[in-house]
Amino acid sequence: MSKTRNAERKPLSFSTTMRNPDRIAGFLNCLLPYENMVLTTEIINEIIKKVLKNKLYKTMYQLKNFHLKDIYFDADKFYTDVDIKTIIENSPQNHKEAGFKHGWDSRFDTWYKLPMELGFTYYEMNKPIRISNTGHMLIDSYNEQSVNERKIQNVMLNALMKYQTNNPFRKNLNSNSPLLLLLNVLKLLKEDKKEDSAGLSRQELSILICWNDNNAKGVYEYIKTLRKNFGFNYSDEFIYERCLELLGANVSQKNRFKMNQICGEAVDEYIRKMRSTGIISLRGNGRFIDFNMLEENKIRYVIENYSKYPIFTDKILYYDYMSTIDNRVLDIKQSTKFDLQNVKQQTLYKYAEKYTEEKIFEELVKVCSKKESKDSILKFINAPTRLEFLTSISLVQQFKNLVVSPNYSVDDEGLPVFTASGGLADIECFDSEYNSYFEVTLMCGRQDQVNNEIVPIRRHLKSALKQNPLSFSVFVAPVVHEDTIEVANLYKIRENLDILTFNIKEFIEQIKQKRSVVELLDSYR
Repeated sequence: MSKTRNAERKPLSFSTTMRNPDRIAGFLNCLLPYENMVLTTEIINEIIKKVLKNKLYKTMYQLKNFHLKDIYFDADKFYTDVDIKTIIENSPQNHKEAGFKHGWDSRFDTWYKLPMELGFTYYEMNKPIRISNTGHMLIDSYNEQSVNERKIQNVMLNALMKYQTNNPFRKNLNSNSPLLLLLNVLKLLKEDKKEDSAGLSRQELSILICWNDNNAKGVYEYIKTLRKNFGFNYSDEFIYERCLELLGANVSQKNRFKMNQICGEAVDEYIRKMRSTGIISLRGNGRFIDFNMLEENKIRYVIENYSKYPIFTDKILYYDYMSTIDNRVLDIKQSTKFDLQNVKQQTLYKYAEKYTEEKIFEELVKVCSKKESKDSILKFINAPTRLEFLTSISLVQQFKNLVVSPNYSVDDEGLPVFTASGGLADIECFDSEYNSYFEVTLMCGRQDQVNNEIVPIRRHLKSALKQNPLSFSVFVAPVVHEDTIEVANLYKIRENLDILTFNIKEFIEQIKQKRSVVELLDSYR
C-alpha cells in the first residue's frame, strides 16, 4: 500500500476543470439522475458516459479521431453509445485518487472534488450520492429559460464565504477562509489613509494564496512592508521567493511548487473564483482587485458574520455547514449610489479607445473559437458576456455616429459581469434614423439558435417597430445554422421583419467595410 502523504503547507489551488459556475452546474446535472443512489463503479461508469455525451470533458483520443472530433465540435451532432464506449476504452486514465480505483473512477473524483468542497454534492464509494439545496439551486439557475446569473452569484458567495483551505477534503496546514481573508485585508487597506484604496495588486494575491492563517492584520502589515520597501515593483521571482518562505518549502517542495503556478495559474483561478461571488471588482486594467462597491451592503454583512467560523475535521459536518443556505445573503440588495448606465457607457467607450480595432477582431475570433484570452481584463469575463462586450466595443469603434447601449450587467467599474437579461436585446443601437438591435450568442446548434434566439428576436423587433418603424435586428454567432437563416428569411417574407444573420467572420468583414450601421441593412437586402 502507498503511504498517505502528511499534511503540509500548500498554496491555495482551485480546480481549473471547474473554472466557471456553469461547468459545475453541467457536471452536477450529470449526477442528478443518480441522486440518493449508492455510488459504485457501475454508477460512476454511467455518470462518466453522461459527462462525455454532454461534451463536458474531452480526451486526446477524441481530438485525434476525425469522426469523434467532428461530433464534439458540432452542436447538432451527438455521440452514440458505441462512440462513448469507444472513447472510454481508448482513453485509459493514468490517474489515482485516494478511495477510488485507478483510472476512470479516479477521474470521476477529480471532476467532482471541488463541487463537494463547495458543498454542492457529497459522495463516497458505497454511500448514497447527495446533492445539496445549494447544488440544486445552481442546477436550477442554469436550467431556467433565461439563466439566472444573480442567483448563481449568490450561490457561489454562499459557498465561498464559508470555504476553508484546510477543509476535511484537503490536506493543507494553511488554515484560513480565502474570501474572508481577502475581504478583511481589503477593508484594512481602505481604512489606511496612506493607501490609495486601489485594492490588492495581482502579484500581492500570491501572498494571500500562500498565507498560513486567517490573520488579515498580519497580511496587511506584510504587504505594507513590501510596498514601503519596493513600491509595486515586484518581480514574479521576488514574490515567488516570499511565497516559498511563507510555505516553509524544503528542496523537494520547491521543485513541486512552481513559480508559474504560484504567480500565474493559481492567481488567475483565485481571481475567477472570488469574482464569481459578484462582490469583487477588477481595477487598473486588471492589475488590482477590490470591493465591488455596488455590493457594499453584502460585503459588510459577510465580514461581520463570517470572519469567525467553525473548523471541521469531519467531512459530513463540513458538507452540512457548506450546503446550508444563508437566506439573508440572498435578500441583500445592491447599492443605489451609482448611475450604472453612465458608468457602463463610460467604461465601454474607454475600452473602445484602449484597444485597437485589430485587437477586438482578434478577441472576437478567439471567443467564438473557444480559445482562451490572454488579456489581463478579458480573460476574467466569461465567454458569453465577453462576446457581448467585444461586440459592443467593435460597434463603437466602427460607427462613430452610433449610440451603442449594451444591456449586460456591470460592476462598479462598468466592466461586464454577466449577459443581458431575458426580455432585452443584448445591444441596442441608435443613430439619427434607425434603431438596430444586436443579439450575439456562442450557441451554434439549430434548436438553440432558432428557438432561443431567432424566435425572441422576432418578438423584440415587432415591439420595437411600434416605437420606430425604421428598426432592424442583427444576429451574430460563431457559425449560423442554415435553418436559422431560413427562419429569419421567412420572417422577412411573412412579416417584413429585417433580421440579419452573420457568422463572426462575416460580421467582422461587414463592419470593416461600412461607414454606418444602416449600410449593413442596405447590403443585406
